[in-house]
Amino acid sequence: MTTSDSQFYRRPLPDTLIPFASAEGRGLFREALAEGNLEGWFALSEQFHTQADPAYCGLGTLVVALNALGVDPGRVWKGPWRWYSEELLDCCLPLETVRERGVTLDQFACLARCNGVTAVARRAGEATLDEFRADLRAASTSPEGTVLAVSYSRRALGQTGDGHFSPVGGYHAGRDVALVLDVARFKYPPHWVPVPLLWEAMQAVDPTTGRARGWVTLRRREAADVAACEPIAAQCCPPAQPVVSA
Repeated sequence: MTTSDSQFYRRPLPDTLIPFASAEGRGLFREALAEGNLEGWFALSEQFHTQADPAYCGLGTLVVALNALGVDPGRVWKGPWRWYSEELLDCCLPLETVRERGVTLDQFACLARCNGVTAVARRAGEATLDEFRADLRAASTSPEGTVLAVSYSRRALGQTGDGHFSPVGGYHAGRDVALVLDVARFKYPPHWVPVPLLWEAMQAVDPTTGRARGWVTLRRREAADVAACEPIAAQCCPPAQPVVSA
């Protein structure tokens, strides 16, 4: 039986992050909307989803993105309905493997390509802050067809845990903050993050790959391409590694 001292109900956000629903967070939202930097937020907010397992942050992020992009999975979810949920995202890795150790940036991109979207993955260690900011702005000003997902270290943001994925809902250019729609809603609410701090969090090395984390730009295409996974099948199914905290 789980005792009360081993149970948790959410975590407080560090002072460097701004809760979305706070007075300051709502003010940032109104200003970013006026800037035109929340165009992608509407489709994402319709599909905002809590990851179904503590290690499913990557899958949960992809569920939000695929449903926001209007991708038909071509497979039944429940009853007669075709709809994305984590249990449908098993084309590259067994779900039990994901539950044990999460997914890497390359595995996330592999899963995205298998499910009807193009996925351009960039590692923070091989790019610049300006390049990230440009991709962030491009996704935030696109009313449809583009979702930006970030892979970052929670530690660098002053949060508990380490490796995590979430979609980005928008950008406030005046304050240079990004709206992270944290899919671990049982732990942290959506929040605004200073872009240089988010960049630092993406620079952190993923111990599974030995490489920096980063971001993935997702765009819808007409048909899923399972063959897109084949060239990186070995990366999608690596030997067992330590669990990546969500």
